[in-house]
Amino acid sequence: MQKKQFIILVALCIGFVTTTIAQHKRYAIKNGIGIIGGLTQYDIATDNFNTKSGTGFIGGMIATVDIPHKWYTVSYGLQFSQNNLEISGRPSVLATTQEQIEYKLMAVQVAFMLHVKLLSNNVTLDLGPQLQYNSELELEKDNQSNYIIQGYDSLLAEDISEISQFNANGVIGASAGIGNFKLRASYSYGFTNILNKLNDQNLTTTPAYEKFEGHQNMLSFAIMITF
Repeated sequence: MQKKQFIILVALCIGFVTTTIAQHKRYAIKNGIGIIGGLTQYDIATDNFNTKSGTGFIGGMIATVDIPHKWYTVSYGLQFSQNNLEISGRPSVLATTQEQIEYKLMAVQVAFMLHVKLLSNNVTLDLGPQLQYNSELELEKDNQSNYIIQGYDSLLAEDISEISQFNANGVIGASAGIGNFKLRASYSYGFTNILNKLNDQNLTTTPAYEKFEGHQNMLSFAIMITF
């Protein structure tokens, strides 16, 4: 009698484990880690300055969570970028010719992304929020520090360096690839005013603007490899 009960118990356990494994395999959550690297095109949309976007580079790490029975996957990542930007100016008040003042901006960005499966995991629509800490605007050429910003009579190139360093962005893009390799294009837009800190510095501006306001935007093209 005890032998029969033992056999029944073993059979039930095997059946339970088999069912559990089958369900686990069917709904297995797949975690992955990836590295990303590529190029950026960066600009600040503002009425205060005449800007020209510049090319930079981006790199970082991404953790992915794939849930096969869902219509989406998620990821979170940390990326570093060096971006370049040009602002029109002139060497002196009396100068009539304009020159491009070159700036550099370093940034660290943390993002949580939702990836909508358009064609399984091979093609996805990517969107989500992004938090950013960035450096000040750094002049590439020290001899341009006393250039006059175009549109002003006395605002110097070095005066606009201390921009806001904590910013929030929204990101939208697309990824396409096979297996562990993907190409990713994304566009990020700054919801916060990256020039807001300039409003607290009592800068002498002629003609005077009500306030400094600008929203960064960055286009990136990158290759992602997952492990």
